[in-house]
Amino acid sequence: MKTLYFMLLAVVSTVSIAQQSLSGQVSIINTSETVSDATIYFPQLEKGTTTDSNGQFTINNLPSGTQKIVVSVIGFETISQNIILPTTKLLTFEIIPSIIEMDEVILSTPFHKLQRDNVMKVEQEKISDLQAKGAVTLSEGITNIAGVESVTTGLSIGKPVIRGLSSNRVLVYAQGVRLENQQFGAEHGLGVNDVGIESVEVIKGPASLLYGSDALGGVLYLNPERYAASNSSKTDVNTRYFSNTEGYSTNVGFKKSADQFKFLIRASQAEHSDYETKNYSVTNTRFREQDLKAGLGYQSTNFKTDFRYNVNLSKLGIPEEIGAQSNSRTLLEPYQSLTNHILSSKSTWFFNNSSLDVNLGFIYNDRKEFEDHHHDHDADHDDEDHEEEAHEDEDHDDELEAEAPALHMKLKTFNYDVKYNLPTLGKFETIVGLQGMNQVNTNYGEELLIPDATTNDVGVLATSHIHFETFDVQLGARFDNRNININNSIKKQYNSINGAAGIKASLLKNTVVRLNLASGFRAPNLSELASNGTHEGTNRYEIGNIALKNEQNFQSDLALEYNNKHFEVFANGFYNHINNYIFLAPNGETIDDTPVYNYLQSDARLHGGEFGLHLHPHPLDWLHVESSFETVIGQQENKDYLPLIPANSLTNTLRVEFENTTFTKSYAFVKLKSTFIQSNISAFETTTPSYTLLSAGFGTTVSLFDNPLQISLSGTNLTDKVYINHLSRLKSEGIANMGRNISIGLGYTL
Repeated sequence: MKTLYFMLLAVVSTVSIAQQSLSGQVSIINTSETVSDATIYFPQLEKGTTTDSNGQFTINNLPSGTQKIVVSVIGFETISQNIILPTTKLLTFEIIPSIIEMDEVILSTPFHKLQRDNVMKVEQEKISDLQAKGAVTLSEGITNIAGVESVTTGLSIGKPVIRGLSSNRVLVYAQGVRLENQQFGAEHGLGVNDVGIESVEVIKGPASLLYGSDALGGVLYLNPERYAASNSSKTDVNTRYFSNTEGYSTNVGFKKSADQFKFLIRASQAEHSDYETKNYSVTNTRFREQDLKAGLGYQSTNFKTDFRYNVNLSKLGIPEEIGAQSNSRTLLEPYQSLTNHILSSKSTWFFNNSSLDVNLGFIYNDRKEFEDHHHDHDADHDDEDHEEEAHEDEDHDDELEAEAPALHMKLKTFNYDVKYNLPTLGKFETIVGLQGMNQVNTNYGEELLIPDATTNDVGVLATSHIHFETFDVQLGARFDNRNININNSIKKQYNSINGAAGIKASLLKNTVVRLNLASGFRAPNLSELASNGTHEGTNRYEIGNIALKNEQNFQSDLALEYNNKHFEVFANGFYNHINNYIFLAPNGETIDDTPVYNYLQSDARLHGGEFGLHLHPHPLDWLHVESSFETVIGQQENKDYLPLIPANSLTNTLRVEFENTTFTKSYAFVKLKSTFIQSNISAFETTTPSYTLLSAGFGTTVSLFDNPLQISLSGTNLTDKVYINHLSRLKSEGIANMGRNISIGLGYTL
């Protein structure tokens, strides 16, 4: 804690309480035409406004010092620049027309830069866009991002895969804190709902410099929805229906902001029956989810804070085989019952040309698994028809919940993240930080798969962004320590020093190159060290290895981008070498008729990339033609292929967008995704055939009673193709992925 003490002491003398105002105007370059409804935003302050009918704006109660300001509006290039407050000058921003989508502020990397200014390549997608493409869950939605896939157990359980790396090699951040919900279990999903999330950002590659252990493979950063603009309120209701599962998802939200205080709340519920293929429905893929998100914010001139709370209640069926065919939503055993609480606070103190960020989080995860062989059955339950009738009873869920769960674990995690943004020194922006975690895992059930344990992390970091005229450089280093105490009898300690270096340069006109070199690490998790039991969702008996070492990797990334007004092309390549890669392998034995798997280690390497183009020809500026190809190959040092590596795929999309027509905003798309044969398989996998899926959809926003009504219709797997994804955990049972699905969405805002 001495480091934190000196950081706080160093900034006390720079506190300033002066309040500043800023006024200006936004117009189109080389014209006298002003722009209304342009967004003026200070990303570090999380404060902004929009221009009036004359293109003018005023923002009050701003702190002194250097602040980044972002000016954005649809159809124009986004402006990002630093300004020094106080200033008496009336600012004038001249924006340039552009067909390319607005450049967004990236929050998952330091310094809050637009993507074009970032040294590290980060993908960002709005959740509303992923939903418009027909995604049923967040885990399914992220697979629309190039280089990102999902290891799935049915429809409701999915774990992100970034460039071939999964498990807890991919760190998930929600509400500004790392999400801890027993994600080290192979059959455990994200445990977070996409409702109330603004956008998702993906860092591909080692991000241990910024996030510590578990970010060896990348980061999935979920940005919560923003508060309403100052002195305004907003109420909205949204619902979606899914034909394949006869399911629905609905939510209602309210937000209100004054000058200093802000508040929002959003409640949602989703319910689905078993998903269907062309030939059968997949028994026990049904699930139910209830979610509540709330936020309270406060902002004065030199201080802002944001409290967020999320509780997610979900019951997820665990599919095992094709059984009774039913469209019931009532749960069958085995199933998971999860309660996940996230309480977080993000606070910032602003000083003269510097600031202090303090993020705190508490995550409480209560996980239960119910299995049919852990309670008595009467004779009727042995009869399939009688069993189905019993499950149709409205009180059946309550009866199941009254039983003692076979597996019951509680995970309590406290996170802290303190960063000091030093005063800018010439071309240097620098951040120093302290991060840590205390985590306690406790068992209450009959089964004991993962032992009781306490984990403590602490890490210190420093990173700098250096600005030059034609290029930018980012450097950083970090030290981490992790201590694990298992059952108060086994103690393990892991240390690691990591670094990162990157450069972004404009080589030629309209051409940008990014080169990043970074190391990362991951300490073995509890499941890998000490698991001992059958995992229902994976149908294997796993035995841990207490002698496992740190995974340590080094990755190089090269990204090339070219764009002009009507054409974009990109090529992102990577090479990733991992020492002591941890993987599961069968040992040929069985326990309780279940194959036994052991955790082993071997050096490994992965390489591949994403390549694509985006064409929006003049004068057909409303037309977008997009194509992308992604590939990854993963092997051990002995040339054996790694398991659960996604197959190569090619995605082609035709998209049209219209603004200011009879309908306020309209879009339509047709997407064809071809997934190639996956024959680069591990010793205990089988080849997965190729397949092609067709998707399409359209949407529009119309005015109803002077308020916007959003309407969308989309279809996935329109040809009802019978296929199996290589990353499906049901592949070993020969169970296909979901067939044709039509979704209808409505959203109304007051």
